[in-house]
Amino acid sequence: MRRWSMICLMLLAPVALAQEPKEREKKLTIRWYGQSFYQITDSTGQRIVLDPHAIPAFGTPRVKADFVLVTHLHDDHNQPDVLDGFYPENAKDAEKRDKADVYRSVVLKGKGTKQEWKEINETRGPIKFRSVQTFHDANMGFNRGLNATWVIEVDGLVICHLGDIGHDLTPAQVKAIGKVDVLMVPVGGIYTINGETAKKVVEQLQPKLYVLPMHYGVPNYDDILGPDEFLEDLPKDRVKKTPDTNELVIPADIKAPEKPTILMLGWKKAEAPEPPKKP
Repeated sequence: MRRWSMICLMLLAPVALAQEPKEREKKLTIRWYGQSFYQITDSTGQRIVLDPHAIPAFGTPRVKADFVLVTHLHDDHNQPDVLDGFYPENAKDAEKRDKADVYRSVVLKGKGTKQEWKEINETRGPIKFRSVQTFHDANMGFNRGLNATWVIEVDGLVICHLGDIGHDLTPAQVKAIGKVDVLMVPVGGIYTINGETAKKVVEQLQPKLYVLPMHYGVPNYDDILGPDEFLEDLPKDRVKKTPDTNELVIPADIKAPEKPTILMLGWKKAEAPEPPKKP
């Protein structure tokens, strides 16, 4: 009897294994919240936020983060306090978390207003990130100060966020940034590079998968120019617009196309809460 039971189990074992759920597919998710504000969620669920802002035109999205990368000190890029549940209520604990989980590569020098770069090359679990020194203008930072470019290695991909860069890149900066799969580049001019210079920077860095334009004017927020200059003369088959979603999902097995996709993500304004119903 025992022998017969073992034979039955052996026969059924392959069926049981075949019915087991497949391993969760690995994927990387990028969400854009206007201006230069992104959230990157890796395949393990760890969330990186870059340049959070509190610009009213983009609503007040409830965005969560495990850690934050800030490119420079201007208010529209350096507002980690808007993140959902990021800081504890205790002031001392909040200060500790800011020091531990908010990475700023541009900092104030001493107690004055002069800025300096702080080189950052860190690892958080499987995620590596480092800063590359750039400027906020084409005059060596004299007009608008310093800027940091972030290079993030996550899930086998390299993501480059240029912050408020104000110039094209030197050969040394191109080399320091290195290989890029996904490039986040400002295109709205006035405070950053304009569309024509942005195209030159894309050509310099040669991203493999995606170019994500950022920091440009949108309806109800026209302090900077729109993306038209950047998109002008680009082949239409390379430009993809997704106005109804701010989300890009990149599967682990993605293959690089001949030319990267220029992806114009939408952004979602937070919906106003419904008024309480009258009894």
